[in-house]
Amino acid sequence: MRPQPARTVLLTLLLTGLAACSDPEPPSAKPARDAPVQEREAVTRYLGMEAWPEVRHPLPRLENDEELVASLLAMMSVEEKVGQVIQAEIRHATPDDVRAYHLGSILNGGGSFPNQDKYASLDDWLALADAYYEASMDAGDGRQPIPVIWGTDAVHGHANVRGATVFPHNIGLGAMHHPELMRDIGESTAREVRATGIDWTFAPSVAVAQDDRWGRTYESYSEDPDEVRAYAREIVLGLQGRPGEPDFLGPQRVVATAKHFLGDGATESGDDQGDAQVSEEELRDVHVPGYLGSLEAGVQSVMASFSSWNGAKMHGNRYLLTDVLKKRMGFDGLVIGDWNGHGQIPGCTNASCPAAINAGLDLFMVVDDWKALYENTLEQVNSGDIPMARLDDAVSRVLRVKVRAGLFDRGRPSERAAGLRDAFGHPDHRAVARQAVRESLVLIKNENKLLPIGPGRHVLVAGEGADDIGKQSGGWTISWQGTGNVNSDFSHGTSILDGLREAVGAIGGTVEFSVEGKWTQQPDVAIVVYGENPYAEYQGDLPTLEFEPGNKRSLPLLEQLGEAGIPVVSVFLTGRPLWISREINASNAFVVAWLPGSEGSGVADVLVGDENGEARHDFRGRLSFSWPGTPLQFRLNPHHEPYEPLFELGYGLTYASGETGPANIDAQVSGIQPMNRDSIDLYSGRLLPPWAVFITPEGSPSMMLSGSLAAHASGAITVRTADRAMQEDSLNVRFSGSKPAAVQITGPGLDLGEYLEEGILSFMFLQEQPAEGALRLGVGGALIDLSVQSAAWVGQGWQQLSVPVSCFADNAESLVGVNEAFRIESTGKAEVSFGEVRFLKTGRPNLSCE
Repeated sequence: MRPQPARTVLLTLLLTGLAACSDPEPPSAKPARDAPVQEREAVTRYLGMEAWPEVRHPLPRLENDEELVASLLAMMSVEEKVGQVIQAEIRHATPDDVRAYHLGSILNGGGSFPNQDKYASLDDWLALADAYYEASMDAGDGRQPIPVIWGTDAVHGHANVRGATVFPHNIGLGAMHHPELMRDIGESTAREVRATGIDWTFAPSVAVAQDDRWGRTYESYSEDPDEVRAYAREIVLGLQGRPGEPDFLGPQRVVATAKHFLGDGATESGDDQGDAQVSEEELRDVHVPGYLGSLEAGVQSVMASFSSWNGAKMHGNRYLLTDVLKKRMGFDGLVIGDWNGHGQIPGCTNASCPAAINAGLDLFMVVDDWKALYENTLEQVNSGDIPMARLDDAVSRVLRVKVRAGLFDRGRPSERAAGLRDAFGHPDHRAVARQAVRESLVLIKNENKLLPIGPGRHVLVAGEGADDIGKQSGGWTISWQGTGNVNSDFSHGTSILDGLREAVGAIGGTVEFSVEGKWTQQPDVAIVVYGENPYAEYQGDLPTLEFEPGNKRSLPLLEQLGEAGIPVVSVFLTGRPLWISREINASNAFVVAWLPGSEGSGVADVLVGDENGEARHDFRGRLSFSWPGTPLQFRLNPHHEPYEPLFELGYGLTYASGETGPANIDAQVSGIQPMNRDSIDLYSGRLLPPWAVFITPEGSPSMMLSGSLAAHASGAITVRTADRAMQEDSLNVRFSGSKPAAVQITGPGLDLGEYLEEGILSFMFLQEQPAEGALRLGVGGALIDLSVQSAAWVGQGWQQLSVPVSCFADNAESLVGVNEAFRIESTGKAEVSFGEVRFLKTGRPNLSCE
């Protein structure tokens, strides 16, 4: 039986005469008992909230909505209120959990799908959304029917779902210098998110990245705060609609989130989740404008940052979350945490953190510790550690957003999505994405007017990125890291090669493709597509800005083609400015394509001319980030001294100008990293290219694992990501014991001969229970038994283990061409976790060979 819309139920209850209560004010500054000293004392150093800008909000509170919120709040039990301030992840919370614990929200993390099936259909997404909704609306046993709200990271389109339109990442969109187009992008994204039954996106990121080593630089529109403000306003209007108009948060709109508040782009050394060591004035003037644009557009949620400001974690910073954001700026929506971010506050854990909610967090984003967090938060409310007024304020904000989003009126998610099935990957959305690709391209160099490509040319297309939609889309694409995808995962997408073939063929030319740059017919021109491999968050943090440090793959290809007398066009795929002076010198034309997403044909629209050799579209992209002239120019912004970029903010050539760009760049600079022959990393926070993870149940062929490795099972063995120091930075392996099985890291043939005498295999290892069978470690087919030694590690937490390479071979010749570089196998039931796997040329072992 269909549940009644919650608004109908509640309005009925209103007739009983329940008095509407006013929206509670946050409690006065009263730090939680376990709040860190640094945060209790830091307020004396603040300028005061009067030094921060006020915001004129476009969205007045509607009396009927506020009465509904107040009425519901008055009828809720403490248990129901606590449930409303918890958001759990779909891998760890079922619809029954939503019903039993009154959970206010759920999310799917990057690489998380219904039934953990990467190939889940729209029907699968809608069915799961309906199941959560119906559980939340169950009024049995006196429960209040409050619709659950589902959030997702639709950060460049609804890219977590196969077949979605994938837009360029923010750094490319910023290069367009076309904020008005962001409204179309927001509208297209909202329709596709709604088509899966989801009501809320954790976008836009309004970070102003200042150190390009940061692994989230591509989530920033620009280093220019004014441009970020303009973009934030337009994308929020696209996602949510314009406040005051009938379609604001209507059936084809979603709740938007401005993130990550505050200063995530200012961290020292570009350290993700690090410390922004900046003055309050710089924090305000450089890093707040994106929030001003979002608030001016009526954004309904703000996400707190993992990072700190001068040592104080943002999830626990009451001055910024409550005094500045909620009071001074007048934000009346909800403040949500980031993935277990509350657990990083000193004195807190993932399962207990009164300091976060007392600071102004309204909704915990908690992963697998949500039940313990629920129980602890309930106890803390009952004991007074969390004042009831603060809990009521948090719950009111969650309810207010749900009411404004229409969740109390529109029934099941599948009913809200009615008529939107065809919107998913719709040609109109793809056309907007293709336009964004065209406008984001930045022309750095065009020697002898090599571009646009004219008619009748034989074009060689080369490079690892030419026919790889996953690589051109970057992180946050189907999987969290954007890895493990193949072109068939993008049912509506086109690779850059696809676009070039079509465009060149249309004007009488031919295309020959070879990743390695080989040809059967002498090319008139070569287009080489290369760049960064996908990454997300801290896994993309860099020590320097050198592209391909110590292991050049692309530069030799460019030089090889140049030496053969072939004019070379470089198309560079990147999520940030990198030091590529040598690659520019080795190219006759150089184009920065950023991370263009699923519509690779947009690149050919600009690079390939018409039948008369004239440009079909001119370049309009200009750098939204300054470009470094050395690998060590990390913090390169006009408001920081010294400012000596290779290419300034706003640089970009056009066909119309006729400018050709730099003929030769000085590439003899400091900071270049030599080839590293002292270590070989296989797994560091994530699986590193070109390595792959395989699982092998005995008697079955090996299976390569794809995607984010979020969860893969094959009877005798299950592999999933695990958290050690950071989110999903390790792998957990469960052996069922039904038959022997193994997990291995495999890749190109390694030459480990130089590691034989003093080298070690080093890795982090966790074992909570004794293994019931033999537990073995292998390299290159050779195995050592860990069964006896591992017994001492049980229950001891993470261990740094080091094994002599000589355990696996007695001569250097046996260590040449090693493909299976790491293997753990078990003959019985066992559960282990591992990470940070590498070979070191010298090191001190702590394990024996026996």
